[in-house]
Amino acid sequence: MKPKSTFRGVVLRHAPAPLRSSGLNAPARAGAGARVRVGREVAGRAGKGVSVITGLPLEPAALEALATRLKKLCGAGGAVKNGVIEIQGDHRARLVEELLKLGYEAKQAGG
Repeated sequence: MKPKSTFRGVVLRHAPAPLRSSGLNAPARAGAGARVRVGREVAGRAGKGVSVITGLPLEPAALEALATRLKKLCGAGGAVKNGVIEIQGDHRARLVEELLKLGYEAKQAGG
């Protein structure tokens, strides 16, 4: 059985490596099953919530550029970790709206 990585009793999931793509505004293979999800997580962050964007099929450089654009839109800090964009605070609705404008099929995950 595969060992589970835990942090304070919470099982940690690692995001899969991002798919390769060319360009920031052009989603790779639009409609080819790329599920962009925007959720909220607080686990392992001392109760501070962050908006987490997963499933973006972009190269690391394009992911960084998109993260910078989204951070400016929300007026908040954030980071790119393991192919996942994290924006400080709960900005799910605003992020989904912006990703839809950019041509990604984004959905809000969670409550």
